[in-house]
Amino acid sequence: MKLSEFINGIKVIQVAGNFQDEEITGIEYDSRNVKKNSVFVAIKGFSVDGRKFIPNALLKGACAIILDQNNVVPDEFYRHSNAAKILVNDSRTALAELSNLFFNRPSEKLNLIGVTGTNGKTTTAYIIRSILENAGYKSGLLGTISNQILDKIINSKLTTPESRDLNELLSQMVNEKCNYAVMEVSSHSLALNRVHGLNYSSAIFTNLTNEHLDFHLNFESYLEAKKKLFDNLSEESFAVYNSDDSSSKKLIQGCRAKKYSYGTNQSDFLIKDIKYDINGTSFTINYKNEIYPINTSLVGEFNAYNASAAFATAVLNGINEDKIIEGIKKASQVPGRFEVLIRENRKIVIDYSHTPDSLEKTLRAIHGLNRNGDEIVTVFGCGGNRDKSKRPAMGRIAAELSDRVIITSDNPRFEDPFEIINSIKAGISKKNYDVIENREEAIKKAISNSKDHSIILIAGKGHEDYQEIKGTRIHFSDREVAKTYLNS
Repeated sequence: MKLSEFINGIKVIQVAGNFQDEEITGIEYDSRNVKKNSVFVAIKGFSVDGRKFIPNALLKGACAIILDQNNVVPDEFYRHSNAAKILVNDSRTALAELSNLFFNRPSEKLNLIGVTGTNGKTTTAYIIRSILENAGYKSGLLGTISNQILDKIINSKLTTPESRDLNELLSQMVNEKCNYAVMEVSSHSLALNRVHGLNYSSAIFTNLTNEHLDFHLNFESYLEAKKKLFDNLSEESFAVYNSDDSSSKKLIQGCRAKKYSYGTNQSDFLIKDIKYDINGTSFTINYKNEIYPINTSLVGEFNAYNASAAFATAVLNGINEDKIIEGIKKASQVPGRFEVLIRENRKIVIDYSHTPDSLEKTLRAIHGLNRNGDEIVTVFGCGGNRDKSKRPAMGRIAAELSDRVIITSDNPRFEDPFEIINSIKAGISKKNYDVIENREEAIKKAISNSKDHSIILIAGKGHEDYQEIKGTRIHFSDREVAKTYLNS
């Protein structure tokens, strides 16, 4: 594809420098990946401004630079490098549109299912993929834990990748002849146009609670970011939403897609008779006057909702109901999502719950399992350089719903761990907590000092196998540490 043909796909404000109509070899937003005749799109990230690396991209042979701010580098520099400067309104939008074009519009060749919401995205996506595999479809998965193409696992750094990487992954799925792609769609990706221009056949809304307010500033902006996914659905697509969530009406307002609800009250896919124990969850779904019994090894009422969202989406995509029910039953434990470790007289639950709502739901699920009134111990912290408003709320919830709490570090990033801990303590009025900043020591004490038959929740990090401290990631796995002390 020639450069002139390439940039016809975007709205250009100005072209300067030295325009050479070369054959494009790639599109990049990371200057380290630029090669001769690549197009470099300079975007401003959270911590790194890509515009600072325009000279690097030119030195490496970029034939064009796309940016949304003039006079970053003198025009003479472009002319000297035989490269074009292409000015646009928004470089992130341009990156999404050009990536879509460069990788030959892959989302249009797949049944692309997007899952968004505060909690439940990962589990819902995993259940859908289990259904697809059970029904004999080839599929890919994009999300928080990993990206997967058939059996190939690719490490994931973001819940939803940058638009260039996202389109490349979807293109690889097309090349592998996948029928479906299931992806978690984060509010950041919607606000930052990472998913701009993608063609979704289905979109799912799980729930919405306070989260990411450090980025979105308020709940209304957070909701508006999520709403973009549904606003951009076509009339041929499906919108599947949790009617029990108070934000759902506003979220689907103006949505052109065919809309279907799931929930426990007046829903198209009506959930009834939820029961769960340590071995899993059972419930029924009433759809079009048919009753479908559902069983899953995943524990908790919230997993009945996740499985119902998956069931509804699969039915609407024409998959046989018996295959769907089998696929839900076969869905394996999602790493770090209410993952239960049992040894003799101790139960440990490892969960990713890192918001007030998810922590409360997880602890209430534990109370539902705790038939004998055994001791409940919670170990948790909050991430640094993230939404600070949730910290005291999580402290209050942990103290109220646990017999004993140990407050510790999560990923402090560049914050002082004890400042984070003090913010958590500010929400606690009870005297049932200890502070142990070292996370391994906190887990060790929770296990070694707990009573017989205790249930110990280790919350916040789930599947993560690292701690992020002062810009460095060190290996740390709640699961590994818990197993060590549980076995000893």
